[in-house]
Amino acid sequence: MKGLILSGGRGTRLRPITYTSAKQLVPVANKPILFYGIEALAASGIREIGIVVGDTKREIMDAVGDGARFGVRVTYIEQEAPLGLAHAVLVSEPYLGADPFVMYLGDNLIREKLAPLVQRFGEEKPNAQILLAHVPNPQQFGVAELADGKVVRLVEKPSQPPSDLALVGVYMFDRTVFEAVKAIKPSARGELEITDAIQRLIDTGRTVRPHVIEGWWKDTGKLEDLLEANRIILDTLEPRLEGEIEASEIHGKVIVEAGAKIVRSVVRGPAIIGKGATIENAYIGPFTAVGDQVVIRGSEVEHSIILEGSSISDVGGRIESSLVGRNVVIYRSESKPKSYNLMLGDRSQVGLV
Repeated sequence: MKGLILSGGRGTRLRPITYTSAKQLVPVANKPILFYGIEALAASGIREIGIVVGDTKREIMDAVGDGARFGVRVTYIEQEAPLGLAHAVLVSEPYLGADPFVMYLGDNLIREKLAPLVQRFGEEKPNAQILLAHVPNPQQFGVAELADGKVVRLVEKPSQPPSDLALVGVYMFDRTVFEAVKAIKPSARGELEITDAIQRLIDTGRTVRPHVIEGWWKDTGKLEDLLEANRIILDTLEPRLEGEIEASEIHGKVIVEAGAKIVRSVVRGPAIIGKGATIENAYIGPFTAVGDQVVIRGSEVEHSIILEGSSISDVGGRIESSLVGRNVVIYRSESKPKSYNLMLGDRSQVGLV
């Protein structure tokens, strides 16, 4: 069985971060989201993984490489434009061939282990196996209608959902999915929808088996979901203190990576402080991921993700529920008259106290 990870989207809901970085490489608990998917497939025994890439191909290739460090072999598959999940399956047919495969959306995170599901799919050999999760807002997802333990209908973002079971971004298919994709037409938004392809399998008598997952699932395409995923993952980590800690208080689940320095500060976990970071006269609150080489002085940060190389100095109020990009500088100026001096990219959001 092969793996197929989709990593070609533009990430418009996470701009401006994704103007300069692939959304799948935004870190959760200081690890790129994409890596969690690769690790999940590798832990399921899959050793051949195709990654569908688009405009951010070079960045993703530089981050992942040939896959050796994950124990897999990675092949990159180019998608000329983001024309839908089913289109990504179609362009991957030469790579996948006749092999069954697991398709994993590169910006999704799920708690449930895939290995038992992959094993079951391999043993029982349905044409497709889809993962579902109960959600409070099914109007925003592809939704499944079940009858007698089988999927009978899929609807994309319905105004009147037939259930609260949303499609999770992990699917398993055999080769019949290619026939289904070739038989469907683009949707109103000009994309080949995976929901339409799966519905085609159902309509032609193929077996589509559902599995309702236990625990959490996050599509990290929006800031609030990204922060929530960061919170969840941080809470699963084991504390580890490898950096230098001087006259500081460390409470709860905290990881301090090698080369990091914490001086006269308070860190309350769950939190992670990246390699070479400096925390001085500062407060780092729960559910915060501080990236490598970040400097935080005289400031308070909580429930946030601070990407590598950034600097936060002498900020009066607490920074919380925030995503700060790479090499960003936030500081308090002592010049008179007092004013805000800002250099912000397109689609930036700033909340001032």
